[in-house]
Amino acid sequence: MGMTMTQKILAEHAHVAEVKAGQLIEVDLDMVLGNDITSPVAIKEFEKYGFEQVFDPGRVTMVMDHFAPNKDIKAAQQCKACRTFAYAKNIKHFYDVGEMGIEHALLPEKGIVGPGECIIGADSHTCTYGALNAFSTGVGSTDMAAGMATGKCWFKIPEAIKFDLRGKLAPNVSGKDVILHIIGMIGVDGALYKSMEFSGVGLRNLTMDDRLAMANMAIEAGAKNGIFAYDEITEAYVKERVHRPYKTYEADSDADYANVYHIDLSAIKPTIAFPHLPENTKTMEDIKENIVIDQVVIGSCTNGRLSDMETAAKILKGKHVAKGVRTIIIPATQAIYKECMKRGYMEIFIDAGCVVSTPTCGPCLGGYMGILAEGERCVATTNRNFVGRMGHVESEVYLASPATAAASAIAGHIAVWEGE
Repeated sequence: MGMTMTQKILAEHAHVAEVKAGQLIEVDLDMVLGNDITSPVAIKEFEKYGFEQVFDPGRVTMVMDHFAPNKDIKAAQQCKACRTFAYAKNIKHFYDVGEMGIEHALLPEKGIVGPGECIIGADSHTCTYGALNAFSTGVGSTDMAAGMATGKCWFKIPEAIKFDLRGKLAPNVSGKDVILHIIGMIGVDGALYKSMEFSGVGLRNLTMDDRLAMANMAIEAGAKNGIFAYDEITEAYVKERVHRPYKTYEADSDADYANVYHIDLSAIKPTIAFPHLPENTKTMEDIKENIVIDQVVIGSCTNGRLSDMETAAKILKGKHVAKGVRTIIIPATQAIYKECMKRGYMEIFIDAGCVVSTPTCGPCLGGYMGILAEGERCVATTNRNFVGRMGHVESEVYLASPATAAASAIAGHIAVWEGE
């Protein structure tokens, strides 16, 4: 029996000819990632066991993005612990205020992660890098500590689900709508400890930003990882970013899949995940009432990229957000922020009544820059809408694409962009 993309990458990094689902293996890691919340715990474990140096200062990354710039004393102490450790261990990829971005947008942008690599991160959305044909997955802080010390990690080889993509997205539909549609179809445990593998002729109609958003939310279906087949779009993206040799992987024709789904991209409509699970998806045809909103957030590691900013600017240009709707725009990296300035997006956002933030995870996890009060509703381009995710336990988060979020900000209620 052949192997899937994920199984081939793990076999290569375990230095074995083949692996099978359920097998336990130890693999060599290409990158270990942490942020300002998870790294301090990993640092304590690292020091508790007496390790003196990381396995490779060039293959450990720490990004201060969740509560940075620091929102309170505890956040400041956490960032200080990371900063002290990073400087002492000569960690090459340490990103602090002024240089940082949201980690899962920053690492692909800078070419720190690339095709065929094996990456762990002490953040569940580390699965984002599967868009580049890499194996990447979230782990706990203890696994991060072990990875920093040894450059290795244990895995159970996952089964896989194949998503055969066909067709082309309709105007104003994006990768965020695709992954919300899929999660609504299979459920938040539909890919539990499985690899979600995306391939098919429809790939040519998905941008890299579409793919990054989809891989990012694989964890919301319970997946171990999400991964995309390598093609000319992947190659064009990594060409100017990854300046080291890399290897690409494709699934064998006789690879074994737990399920195979055929997805017609042309049939997907703008999709919204209602509270309080990403699987609770609806299209406008399903919404029978007017859902009045208090806040819109456009940003996050799912949808804070330049194309997302472009979409929001196109819709908001010459318009103003509805009275009473707080609209927060968060470019995911400094480079994206700077390009938004060059293109005039910042002026569009401010004239439309939005506030623009420095790159941060901020409101996505209920950190800061947009906490919800009791009874408030938010349309967000983030990735989770659990109870209390963005603030009060009686607030509500509706997950949507940047186009839907911007249209909703103007309307004052959930709405989709029909174009002009």
